[in-house]
Amino acid sequence: MAAFARLLGRLLRPNSEEEEKEEQDGCPAPGGCPSLLAAPRCVQWPHGGASGDLRFGASAVQGWRARMEDAHCARLELPGLPSGWAFFAVFDGHGGARAARFCARRLPAHVLEALGPEPREPQGVRAALRCAFLSADERLRALWPGGEPGGSTAVALLVSPTFLYLAHCGDSRAVLRRSGTMAFSTDDHRPLRPRERERIHDAGGTIRGQRVQGSLAVSRALGDFAFKEALGRPPEQQLLSAEPEVAALEHLAQDEFVFLASDGVWDAVSGTALSELVASRLRLGLAPELLCAQVLDTCLCKGSLDNMTCILVCFPGAPRPTEEASRRELALDAALRRRVAELCATTQEPPTLNAVFGTLASEHIPDLPPGGGLACKATVMAEAYSEFRQASRELGKVRALRI
Repeated sequence: MAAFARLLGRLLRPNSEEEEKEEQDGCPAPGGCPSLLAAPRCVQWPHGGASGDLRFGASAVQGWRARMEDAHCARLELPGLPSGWAFFAVFDGHGGARAARFCARRLPAHVLEALGPEPREPQGVRAALRCAFLSADERLRALWPGGEPGGSTAVALLVSPTFLYLAHCGDSRAVLRRSGTMAFSTDDHRPLRPRERERIHDAGGTIRGQRVQGSLAVSRALGDFAFKEALGRPPEQQLLSAEPEVAALEHLAQDEFVFLASDGVWDAVSGTALSELVASRLRLGLAPELLCAQVLDTCLCKGSLDNMTCILVCFPGAPRPTEEASRRELALDAALRRRVAELCATTQEPPTLNAVFGTLASEHIPDLPPGGGLACKATVMAEAYSEFRQASRELGKVRALRI
């Protein structure tokens, strides 16, 4: 629980210059993995936008990793295509950030080129997305002739007035909520999936420890060209493939939102839980970008150690704010603050924040956010704890002056 306390402290204050330099230098966690920081970097820069009846929000956090290797892109309008077309994507780099950043800058252009001015839906668009991923991968290879290690997974949403296209490559994931339930989720590309395993073996590769050649945990990614050298085999039949799996889903009035995220989010929360959490926050009237930031904070509190990036795309059918939801949330926050104060006041020496959280976690607390639980209220608890400690210190000073 010591890591949780450090995390909560970070959520309440921006990084100091010393902390930022420490993290940029990749200071390892004591006794832990050298790729992890001594404390998570929790600074986020949420952003969003709207066009027509489409809204989106996005945010990213470095977290415990020594380097930020995620990237993302959002295009509310696509040049040359009618209104109602939009493109969003999340990229999770490994072995460096170069491949992810390249994809965030260049993949939208490859998609537009492959689509052409009059996309044929849905099959022509599905083929265009496959072509775009493969052509972007070839362009990256041309710009990266030294065969440097590193690559990126990807998950993308292409919106048209009549279809939602979800393309993914690797273990970044997307979920669609429709009519109050999670209606669709992408399926991670892992080496042991039958189709993936067959391709790897046919290309002369092996799977050891559930990894391609004992190295990569995903079986599809852009970059990683050392795994794409099987002679006489097309790009989509290499050990590692950049070919995306593309789903074409009819765009319905019942569609609520699509949530795209790198695997650090899914390490901490399931698709169903995430769907419920996002819906509950939308009922509070939270802007999509602030909702994304809250989701990432929650996943940090739930123990994710990876970089995390997410994009929330909301449709007209998304849950709307309600007075009842707001009333319940305010009551919950007030109850948590009172309970923290009670726990801190029960002993002569205030308990640690860890102890306070542990006690609250063992209690039945009504109306906690579905899918997020107590972790979604970490900031509320930490603020209440900090306020109590500050008030105690000030009271102590007053008593000392009287003496």
